[in-house]
Amino acid sequence: MAHLRSRRRLALAVPVVLSLTASLGFLPSVASAAPAAGTVARAADGPNLAYVVNTRTDRRTIESVRREITRNGGTIVAGYDRIGVIVAHSANPDFGARMRAVRGVDSAGATRTAPLSAAGTTDEGAAQVLSRAEQARLTANAAAGEEPLEADQWDLRAIGADRAARINPGSRNVTVGVIDTGVDDTHPDIAPNFSASQSANCVSGKADTTYGAWRPVDADHYHGTHVAGEIAAARNGVGVAGVAPGVKVASITVSQPDEKSLFYPESVVCAFVFAADHGIEITNNSYYVDPWLYNCMDDPDQRAIVDAVNRAQLYAQRKGTLNVASAGNSNHDLDADAIVDDSSPDDSTTPQTRTIDPHECFDIPTQLPGVVTVSAVGVKGAKSYYSSYGRGVVDVAGPGGDRYQIPDTPSKNGRILSTMPNNQYGFLQGTSMASPHVAAVAALLKSARPHATPAQLQALLKAQADNPGCPTEPYDGNGDGVVDATCVGGKRVNGFFGLGVVNALRAVK
Repeated sequence: MAHLRSRRRLALAVPVVLSLTASLGFLPSVASAAPAAGTVARAADGPNLAYVVNTRTDRRTIESVRREITRNGGTIVAGYDRIGVIVAHSANPDFGARMRAVRGVDSAGATRTAPLSAAGTTDEGAAQVLSRAEQARLTANAAAGEEPLEADQWDLRAIGADRAARINPGSRNVTVGVIDTGVDDTHPDIAPNFSASQSANCVSGKADTTYGAWRPVDADHYHGTHVAGEIAAARNGVGVAGVAPGVKVASITVSQPDEKSLFYPESVVCAFVFAADHGIEITNNSYYVDPWLYNCMDDPDQRAIVDAVNRAQLYAQRKGTLNVASAGNSNHDLDADAIVDDSSPDDSTTPQTRTIDPHECFDIPTQLPGVVTVSAVGVKGAKSYYSSYGRGVVDVAGPGGDRYQIPDTPSKNGRILSTMPNNQYGFLQGTSMASPHVAAVAALLKSARPHATPAQLQALLKAQADNPGCPTEPYDGNGDGVVDATCVGGKRVNGFFGLGVVNALRAVK
C-alpha cells in the first residue's frame, strides 16, 4: 500500500544516545538569531504549521511561554506541563525563531514542512491478505490444540511461544500499547484481549478517548491491527495466536488518516504521555517519527523534535513503561561513520539528499535512551535481508520474516501471518513485525515479574535471548552472490542480533 512506506533506505544508530546530553530530556537552549520582540510581523504569511515548544517545567515559566506563544501568532493545541512540552499551530514564518528567543524555552521548532492541511511504518513491502478460500485451505492443516492458522506461524515456534503459552500465556494485568495506525478491536482474535479504557487517538497531538477513535480509518491502515495480533491474538479457536495470548493490548493511534499515514512528533508525544498516564506497561513502536528520518541536533527544528519526543518517552519510563521500537529496513550498518538520507522530509514533494553523521542525527524513537531497539530475523534464524544492524545499536532481535528464507509450512510463506482489519488475516515482513514479538516477550516477563522496572525488563530481555553469533560465511541475504552486510562481534553480542533473538519459553520458565 502506498501509505505504508518501506524502510529499505532508512538507517538508525543507538550508541549516539550517549551524546545527547545526560538524559536528553532537557537540552540546553540553542542560540539563534531571532526577530526582535514586539508586534507580530507577517503572522499569516507562511504555511500553517505545527510546532513543539519545550520549556522548563515550573509553572511560572510555562505560563509565561504560553503568553508568548499567543503574542507571536501561535495557537496552543495541547500542553504537557509535567514534561514542559507545548504543541502549537502558527502561520507566522518567524514563530520558531521567536519562541527560541523566549526566556525559559529550551528548544522550539516546526514538526513538519508541509502545511497542516496536508498529511511511516516499518513493514517491508505490501501485505498479502488471505482470501476466505485460502484461510479455509490453510485451516485444514491445523494440528490438535493449535489455532486454525497456527501451522503457518513459524515465528511462534521459532521463539518457543507455542510452548510458552501452555506454561504462562501472560497476565491480564499487563497491557501492551500499540502506538500505530489504529487497531481493529472488533476482530475476533483481538476483541477478547482489547483494553478500550487504555486506548485513544492522538493524531491531533491531544488524546481523543471517544469510543472507537482508536480504530483504523479503513482497511488500508492495517499495520496496527497486524502488530496487535502478533502480540496478543487470543487462543480462542479462531485464526491465529499471539506470542502473549493472555495479556491485553491497547491502541494509541498516531498516524495521519490519509494515504501517506505519517507519524508526526506531536502525535507521538501525546501517545507516550497517554500510555504512561493510563498504566500501560509496554509500548510497541513500529515506525519512525516523520518527517525527518534523522533529526540532526544542529538544526533547530529537528533538535526540538528530538527534545519533545524524548521528554515524553522518558516520562513514560519513569512511570514504569518499557518502550520497544523497530530498527528499520534499510540493511544499513547503523554503526557506520556516515549515512546517506535521501528520503527526508517525507511530507513534501522534494526530499533532500544529505549525508548525516549517525552520532549527531537521530532516528526516533528507536535511538532514544532506554528504548529497546529490535532487528529482524527469518525462519532460518539469519538476519532478514532488509533489517538494519550494527554493533552497539541493536539490543535484541525477533522474528520479522524474510521472503528469501522459506519455511516448511503449508503456505511456504516466510513472512509473518497475523490479524488484519475486517476479520481478515495477512502476511507482512519487516522490523515492524520483529518489534511486537519482542514487546510480547517483554509482556511475558512482566507477567511473571510484575514489579520489574523498565530497565530490569530490558536486562531480562537480553539475558534470556539466544545469540547465534555472526555467520561463518559472508552474508548474502538475497542470494544474488553479492555480500550484503558484515556482522561485527562475537557470540555474546554482535551487530546482527545484539544480545540475541528473544525466547518466549525462557521468559516464562
